[in-house]
Amino acid sequence: MNTATASFPSVASDPLPAVPALDALIADEIRRSGGWIGFERFMALALYQPGLGYYSGGDRQFGALPSSGSDFITAPELSPLFGRALARQVAQALAATGTREVWEFGAGSGALACQLLQTLDELGAAVDRYTIVDLSGTLRERQRQRLARDVPLLADKVRWIDTLPEAFEGVVVGNEVLDAMPVVLVAWDGAQWQERGVALDEVASTPQFVWADRPTELRPPVDLGFVPGTVTELPRQASAFLSTLAAGLRRGAAFFIDYGFPEHEFYHPQRTGGTLMCHRGHKADPDPLHDVGLKDLTAHVDFTAIALAGQDAGLEVLGYTSQARFLFNCGLLAGLETADLRGRAMAQKLVTEHEMGELFKVIGFVTEAASFEAIGFSAGDRSHTL
Repeated sequence: MNTATASFPSVASDPLPAVPALDALIADEIRRSGGWIGFERFMALALYQPGLGYYSGGDRQFGALPSSGSDFITAPELSPLFGRALARQVAQALAATGTREVWEFGAGSGALACQLLQTLDELGAAVDRYTIVDLSGTLRERQRQRLARDVPLLADKVRWIDTLPEAFEGVVVGNEVLDAMPVVLVAWDGAQWQERGVALDEVASTPQFVWADRPTELRPPVDLGFVPGTVTELPRQASAFLSTLAAGLRRGAAFFIDYGFPEHEFYHPQRTGGTLMCHRGHKADPDPLHDVGLKDLTAHVDFTAIALAGQDAGLEVLGYTSQARFLFNCGLLAGLETADLRGRAMAQKLVTEHEMGELFKVIGFVTEAASFEAIGFSAGDRSHTL
């Protein structure tokens, strides 16, 4: 995918078949491509291949404990105070931009949609429609069931789509979406950059994937004195996604919450192994070439690249700060005062530095004609670090 456009493939809603079929499909593509594919393509197949990829079949991903069969937990599952705080920012953005639709990308279990819809209703925000853009048919069904159960009087405002229209208005939210977009891997051998891709161990009787590097003109956007052996990611598809989003957003704002760093931290010379990681059963491992389709593949976000992609496509950066500061700015403390002991303990994970408070960041965008001072960045804005 180039840096100017991004697409959202349609996904079958059938249950996840046996994953070895995904191994065979990827192996066949490697052979048809001359024995090598870039990791960006491999990651796209592993996560989003219709009916086979990790996100395109099954809904086991989200949950609090491994005993639930889940692989990880996100902020809305940790505490409803996350969505209630974010809703205050969304309500302000809707009013400031004069729009009446919320767009959520990758709605997961549907927890955030429920929290936002309920709180926006309590705040008296004018919301005509809540649109979810999600690639997984099974997750869409899980979202429908949760909305019907938790916010039955508001569920009829929700619709699901596979692709963005050419033009739209509203306030966009995306929690842990950018980190799941396929990345390019590049490796520095001390003399030149090479693109790291995937090949086959042809000696094995069944498909076995191995790393293979090829010379490339691709390289990180900064030269900070990389040491030989460094491997890092280039967020080509995430940047393309922001460009596509900006091209279609005629009036409105967008807020993305994810783990990551500004450019100078993302490409720090001491980060020699990059940030690519896998998640399964609430455990992390660094090997994306095994158990393909059975675990999440993720990379931290280069927020400088995201900011530049939005700006280059005509958006203004509203602000950039830590998740903790953003949630405090949006009134999280008021929610903590009325929460019980367990609720407070779970909500604290959202804001403490050693949990999600510092590693997770929030970046906001707005169309030029609708710019406003966003409450989420009213204190502790770090835009100058981008």
